[in-house]
Amino acid sequence: MAHPAPTVRRTDAGTLPDGRTVDRWTLEAPGGTTAELLGLGARLQALRTPDRHGRTAGIVLASDRIPDLLGEAAYLGATVGRYGNRIARGELPLDGAVHRLATQPAGHTLHGGPDGFATRLWDAAPVHEAGRAGVRFRLHSPDGDQGFPGALTAQVTYLLDTDGALTIHYAAVTDAPTVVNLTNHAYFDLAGEGAGDLPGHRLTVDADHYLPVDAGLIPLGPPAPVAGTPFDLTRPTPLAGRLGLDHPQLVIAGGGFDHNWVLRRPAGNEPRRVAVLSHPASGRRLEVFTTEPGLQVYTGNHFDGTLTGRSGRPYGRHAGIALETQHHPDAPHRPAYPSTVLRPGEEYVSTTVYRCAADAGEPLDDPMCER
Repeated sequence: MAHPAPTVRRTDAGTLPDGRTVDRWTLEAPGGTTAELLGLGARLQALRTPDRHGRTAGIVLASDRIPDLLGEAAYLGATVGRYGNRIARGELPLDGAVHRLATQPAGHTLHGGPDGFATRLWDAAPVHEAGRAGVRFRLHSPDGDQGFPGALTAQVTYLLDTDGALTIHYAAVTDAPTVVNLTNHAYFDLAGEGAGDLPGHRLTVDADHYLPVDAGLIPLGPPAPVAGTPFDLTRPTPLAGRLGLDHPQLVIAGGGFDHNWVLRRPAGNEPRRVAVLSHPASGRRLEVFTTEPGLQVYTGNHFDGTLTGRSGRPYGRHAGIALETQHHPDAPHRPAYPSTVLRPGEEYVSTTVYRCAADAGEPLDDPMCER
């Protein structure tokens, strides 16, 4: 018997300082997986999934306070852009000209600038497909927005299927040459939002190389092999054994990962499995599929307890892990990296899938492989 399609409903999540209403969209699949989305930042506000005993809990970090989502919690679950990750010194070289971008205090442009897509109110409409349902968000970014050239129209579509897999599809077009690198900035804690048990997780990433960074977290240049380093995640690796290691690259990042892995298989039209995050104590497992060439792994090194989540518990260091599918940071300055340039008449497209499951026991200690 076929499962009924997931359902979509809209409620109010609050108001912005200018009085505009922020919509909350709830997607429910028949197997118990639920996703909540906010129009503010086209944001994944909640993802609830059962553990091995059928007990459901939220697995992404979030705040319900609109002021937090405009400030210190701006990136939690948000769509970041126009360019996710960093562009060095806020300088965008393109077609012989250098465009000056808005920068953060560190002097670089991060996630599209201080007023990037994460704090914008996106238009939204429900979407229904065979066996899937969700929401399509749309945002117009004018020419010169945060210094980026070209008027850009971006779309982000979330679709939940009957098996509980959440697909995020990105699309964008421009009227002048520009750069685009959209991603989602959800932080995961498979033990349950606010549990703070990131060391109890295991992570596998399908990559033989990563990008070492300088003190500003800008890539130093060519990819480096992961073999023989803490960045070798080609087999299920307990994060407890990697966080806080006295390795220069981990120290630079603040006591954990904040690096881009160069994924092993080339980017293509169909999402392929590139990472698995698991939590043996609960049995929860998250598989990540993407069409992108890179994966930024960030272990929440900056959380210091000042931000309180939906659970009512403060987020301390390593409260969650972000698995950001994307092109590589600072690609506009690195011709050897896959290009992020988008021109008129072209369409930027990218797809990522988060597939949740629950293991009956300890996950198998097998290397990353095609399934």
